Amino acid sequence: MALPTIVLKDTLPGRRTNEPVTFTVDSELQEDLWTATTNTGETLTCQRLRANPVPGKTSFITVATFEGSVELTLTGPATRHVEGITEREPVEPDAFVRLDTGYFDLEMCSGTAEGTGSSKWGLRHFATLKEGIDLLPSGNNAIGGFYGPFFTPENGLINPPEHTTVDIEIIERGPVLHHYRMNGTIPDGLLDELKGKTFSIDWKFTHGTPYFTRSYRVDDFQTVINGRSITNKITVGDEFEAGQGDVVFDRFQAYGGTRYRAGDPYAAELAKMVDETIATSTSNTAKFEEFRRQLSGNIEAAHWDLYWRLFSSWEGALDNTEIRKRLARVRADSHVLADLPDRQWAITEAPVDVSALPHETIFPGPASKTAEFHSELDRAMIWWTSAPSGAFQIVQRRQSGWVNWGTNGENECPELPVGVQIKTAYGMFTDSWEHVANQLETAPTAHRA
Repeated sequence: MALPTIVLKDTLPGRRTNEPVTFTVDSELQEDLWTATTNTGETLTCQRLRANPVPGKTSFITVATFEGSVELTLTGPATRHVEGITEREPVEPDAFVRLDTGYFDLEMCSGTAEGTGSSKWGLRHFATLKEGIDLLPSGNNAIGGFYGPFFTPENGLINPPEHTTVDIEIIERGPVLHHYRMNGTIPDGLLDELKGKTFSIDWKFTHGTPYFTRSYRVDDFQTVINGRSITNKITVGDEFEAGQGDVVFDRFQAYGGTRYRAGDPYAAELAKMVDETIATSTSNTAKFEEFRRQLSGNIEAAHWDLYWRLFSSWEGALDNTEIRKRLARVRADSHVLADLPDRQWAITEAPVDVSALPHETIFPGPASKTAEFHSELDRAMIWWTSAPSGAFQIVQRRQSGWVNWGTNGENECPELPVGVQIKTAYGMFTDSWEHVANQLETAPTAHRA
């Protein structure tokens, strides 16, 4: 059998680094690992994909570093040890796996459903091997959670990453690709139309690649959030932490210019209602007394969880009637404040210094390519979504050290369509982030020679 030659072509200028490429041959090949030789003399490892086989065909994935184009020819099954993704000793008790991808050191957790930051599923530790700085050192935050429309005042602030666990399937696991699928059920909140919903999240990590890929599936839903009809749109939230007084990223920018409003009236109104509730509620539950003790200090420096957990129907600190009444007031006041004439839209081509703005928060408008970066340290996190999110919430809060990238508009209104692919790159990309975003958007092609 003649083994095929595959041509990889990149329509963009610049170098691709360990770019994942899939291709299919017209034979049923059984071995898990094959080698290929490029026309420049390099040897590549090709991992056979097990999921969704097609009779008479075999699909492979490899990673290639090249510029412009390169040809690769399958040479045969691998006969010796190959370099690739490895596993490390995990940090968290609920860790499913800790990976050394050859570029990232990351830990994926299944969560404990205890209602705290440290109980979240998602990526709870994340660093590049070169920089060696964990962007989530405490394990109290996570990359990859999704929130709205469930985590909304309308639904009693159900927080899927904190309030449920996930079962994690291994779809593909080899030296080139690890593909995992999280499966979970969202706890019921106040809205009947959001009860009994299940979800799954696919994560893909490839060897040496400076980005990873994910997508979210949620059972169909339609509800009303922030006075708007929401059908199959979610809030995906990536969190980062640096400790009080510092932030891992201090600028935000959207591709082609940033259009945003500054400040978060909803968060301010929620904080005010926390103070009022602690002072006036007649609830005598043990959970309410616990929150009263925790919230007696400076709430502005507290973990964001403490803003909302008091009003979560999952927590049971207040009964549902009191939750509805108090959050209805927060909602009504926030809706008015969000659209007052003095909250004007800003339009800028320059990076936005989020920490210098009210509530250290901005709400940018629609975009598919966005970045948060550090103005002095060169580190940048870049997101591309295969369909634009209608809005974002960006927080860079030095008081608590918490940074957030979320696909929601004001008042927790979700804006990212379900099923969208998200590619997330991280590295020393501050000056080149727009080029990296273009590469995330436009993948090289692969075809038979």
